[in-house]
Amino acid sequence: MRLKMTVYGYARVSTAGQSLSEQKDTLKNAGADIIMSEKYSGTTTTRPQFEKLVHLVEPNDTLIVTKLDRFARNTREALNLIDSLLKEKIVIKVLNLGTIDNTPMGRMIVRTLLSVAEMERDMIIERTQAGKIFAKQHNPNYKEGRPKRKKDSRNTAIFEYSQSHTTKDTSEAFNISPRTVQYIKTLFIE
Repeated sequence: MRLKMTVYGYARVSTAGQSLSEQKDTLKNAGADIIMSEKYSGTTTTRPQFEKLVHLVEPNDTLIVTKLDRFARNTREALNLIDSLLKEKIVIKVLNLGTIDNTPMGRMIVRTLLSVAEMERDMIIERTQAGKIFAKQHNPNYKEGRPKRKKDSRNTAIFEYSQSHTTKDTSEAFNISPRTVQYIKTLFIE
């Protein structure tokens, strides 16, 4: 059992041209002993340094980030991460928000974040519906949903290739998902 608990900091910027130094300085001033950083877009699901950090932290350690959006791509993902870290007894400090731990204040912050996540989801649905209404009113050729795939030359080539190769090999050869390969097969098998 360790005697000293570690304070970890995590810094992230979205593009290679951005600097991590301001976040690192802020984290160091906030007490971070070890700072891990990376340059990855918030839309990227793979963040090697963050994943390494999550495996390094131990019960009673502290994880500091400057802002919630450095921590996760969206509020829902942040809540999932927070929940799993709190279960491991990790204290989370979001410098522009507060300390998230298993205290009344920490639980209030989590409830507030849940409300924000719900609001984000509702706003996305609202914008999507408004966009559909606008498209229906202004585009006489508007059809809801994805366009149906056709038996064009590319899909025919994919189907023929899939007849002598695995779905995985076909998806890699044509740079499409295995699910798309399966769907294209259904176009030809009636």
